[in-house]
Amino acid sequence: MDERGVAYEEIDGVAHIVLDRPDASNAVDLPAARAFGAAVRRAEESNAVDAILIAGNGKRFCAGGDVGSMAAADDQTAYLRELADVFDRALQHLAVVAKPVVAAVHGAVAGAGIGVMLAADLIVADRATKFLTAYAGIGLSPDCGVSYLLPRAIGQARALEMAIGGRVLSADEALAWGLVTAVVDEDVRAAAHTRAARLASGPTFAYGEARRLIRTSWEGTRAESGADEAETIARAVASPAAKALIDAFVNPPAR
Repeated sequence: MDERGVAYEEIDGVAHIVLDRPDASNAVDLPAARAFGAAVRRAEESNAVDAILIAGNGKRFCAGGDVGSMAAADDQTAYLRELADVFDRALQHLAVVAKPVVAAVHGAVAGAGIGVMLAADLIVADRATKFLTAYAGIGLSPDCGVSYLLPRAIGQARALEMAIGGRVLSADEALAWGLVTAVVDEDVRAAAHTRAARLASGPTFAYGEARRLIRTSWEGTRAESGADEAETIARAVASPAAKALIDAFVNPPAR
């Protein structure tokens, strides 16, 4: 599938959702935002998919929202509100899909691109990648979950240093700050696919519930989280994957 700025392909049990506007640094306009949401739904509903990979074609992962499409809109306020809402709903959906998500980032991750990246569970970055919020440079404020997700990833002071202080992070700094999972010198998409394929071959129910429990833990009390964990692990132990893995653990093959 290749639909208005987003490419989709299923490989080794992994859905590749690829931002595909390389001439615009994969900046997202309204058609691309809608196509991204459609790709997330397709990956969620596919019985052949057990993990998701988010990547970008061209020289950069994602430059955020498409400023050119904003400037060309007859009603810029209405257009930007719709763009932010449509894209954020797609990212919120991605964040709750019961399948692990890996991001492969390279070149530059800016603006809403940070929100795309932080919807993933594991983030693999090319060593030359730069990370910046970029909103203030054009007089705008964060959208697409950046103001919610960024301080949770790196802390409030560092998030404000990026959003207000204009700090641009290198990949190594992003790794040290806890913004990404790994930094590689090899082909970043291939490295991310290897991780995603490994997840796709594992206990998908356990991975999906782990991402849900961790991502929703910010919104409830410690007691609510504990009760959710107890209920979830009780359901997990009845899953076919858990039964097989537990049996292998307690009955290892004779040597």
